[in-house]
Amino acid sequence: MNYRSEDFYIEFLKFEDALNLNKLLVSNTERFKMYLPKTLSENRTLESTKSYISKRIEAIQKKVEYTFTIKDKSTKNVAGLIILKAIDWDRKKGEFAYCIGKTFESKGIMSEAIQATSTFAFQKLNLKKLQIISHESNIASIKVAEKSNFVWQKTLKNEFTPVGQKPMDMELYELNYEG
Repeated sequence: MNYRSEDFYIEFLKFEDALNLNKLLVSNTERFKMYLPKTLSENRTLESTKSYISKRIEAIQKKVEYTFTIKDKSTKNVAGLIILKAIDWDRKKGEFAYCIGKTFESKGIMSEAIQATSTFAFQKLNLKKLQIISHESNIASIKVAEKSNFVWQKTLKNEFTPVGQKPMDMELYELNYEG
């Protein structure tokens, strides 16, 4: 997938992204630790990030999960990630997880990026339903879902358990393919 806007571009995660990805995740650890603990734990060092990328590339090749980078056009630095996961090929659905660095937030980048990756998922992967699962307190994530035309479906009871905390209810948003 290749998508370009005025300010950023999206492409599949690749080995050359290791240093930039590691910097993004380490420098935003406090922001990401609640909802992306697994991704953070797999990217503590540059070596672990290289291993993470290797696994993500293999997952793309096996069509199990797709990890995209959002890159700043001027610096080519990784600004964020979008992961299309929990793909059910029989039911033709998948779920998005995403994050963006503090310096890139509140610019509409993630909403535009989710719209672009949704188009890819529908048109290239032939998925029919996409989901975003977010906690009600994660206002930025909910805004991304809503700006990307995802519609709230229901509250999922005890859906997510942050490290060392009690299970949390999460909000389910969905987007169905209209094509």
